[in-house]
Amino acid sequence: MKAGTWVKLSFMMFLEFFIWGAWFVTMVTYLMGNLHATATQNADAYLTQAIGAILAPFIVGLIADKYVSAQKILGVLHLMGAVLMYYITQAGNFIQFYPIILLYMIIYMPTIALANSVAFKQLTNPNKQFPFIRVFGTAGWMVAGLIIAHYDWEHKGTLVLTFQMTAVASLILGLYSFFLPDTPPAKKGQKVSLGEIMGIEAIGLLKRRSFLVFFLASVAICIPLAFYYNFTNGFLNEVGVKKAAGVQAWAQFSELFFMAAMPFFFIRLGVKKMLAIGMLAWALRYLFFAYGDSGNGYWLLVAGIALHGVCYDFFFVTGQIYTENHAGARFKSSAQGFITLATYGVGMLIGYIISGPIVDHWKTGASSHNWQTIWLIPGGIAVVVMVLFLLLFRDKEHTEMKPGLDIEEPSPQIEI
Repeated sequence: MKAGTWVKLSFMMFLEFFIWGAWFVTMVTYLMGNLHATATQNADAYLTQAIGAILAPFIVGLIADKYVSAQKILGVLHLMGAVLMYYITQAGNFIQFYPIILLYMIIYMPTIALANSVAFKQLTNPNKQFPFIRVFGTAGWMVAGLIIAHYDWEHKGTLVLTFQMTAVASLILGLYSFFLPDTPPAKKGQKVSLGEIMGIEAIGLLKRRSFLVFFLASVAICIPLAFYYNFTNGFLNEVGVKKAAGVQAWAQFSELFFMAAMPFFFIRLGVKKMLAIGMLAWALRYLFFAYGDSGNGYWLLVAGIALHGVCYDFFFVTGQIYTENHAGARFKSSAQGFITLATYGVGMLIGYIISGPIVDHWKTGASSHNWQTIWLIPGGIAVVVMVLFLLLFRDKEHTEMKPGLDIEEPSPQIEI
């Protein structure tokens, strides 16, 4: 791959995830602080991610795969996103805010898959080359959080600037996309079934008990995951953590480290233990949050955030690899799409729906909550899922890892 192409693709990935990280992390603080939204309303706003994840395959499968080059659709969607992100700053309450963020997420979520498609088309050895491009996406998310922390927008009450920053970045990526390498439709002129688009052609894999247990555990573990996305930034600001968005960047540092270390763990642990450790990490994270504070317990909060690499890489990346090995050549693409739809669609949808009312129920004042009880609830769910998984999951054939395993980058729907 030419150096110029590598630079183009890396910058594309940087902007793609800078755009998401620029507003997504701190939206809870903006909604509950600036727009005086309830926790349930905040959860409804984050729920739009799941809706976008469910609808994304239609946009990618029906348009990008058949009719229009991926980089052109990527450009159009980000230009539309720039307009919506600027317009959303004019919303004076949640009722005005919600339909805009819903439309934005329906537009944004397909761009993750489109950006990956553009990148993969140019690679001669995706397993080895793609991580060196994808890592700039994580860097973009981190930089967005560090900018918010540097200017202290959270405590100054100026988080509306995050949406303006997103609008500018979206405009840049929208225009830049038209200069990316051409990525013509992969299935132009071919018939594409609904089952293929949604990944449900792989539903037959659920007849195998081991895959069914893994599938249900994947959906269930996304329920406590929604609590983290929904309320961590608001929680950190409420308990007095300074520059919380910057502190949360430790999650991405951790993700980078554990992604690099995964081959080492795979060889020694295998899939079942990796998946179980990932679930345990979610339980520990919420335990740390429950008993942490901005004083002597500050290290617990940082530790909970830094567990992100284990939470994400050990479960979700491992799950992608397990699915790849289990599905077989015929259903590989369908199986990955099916798992993504079920987890970041159905699983996260359930998590977002139940998390808001729970946080509202444990509200103790105008702007305070019983966070210890709140965090112990998703922590308990994670423990139950882990125990059931350990008891029911058995699949030696597809879970033993050998030295030299090539680890593929996870699906675009699961990066935080």
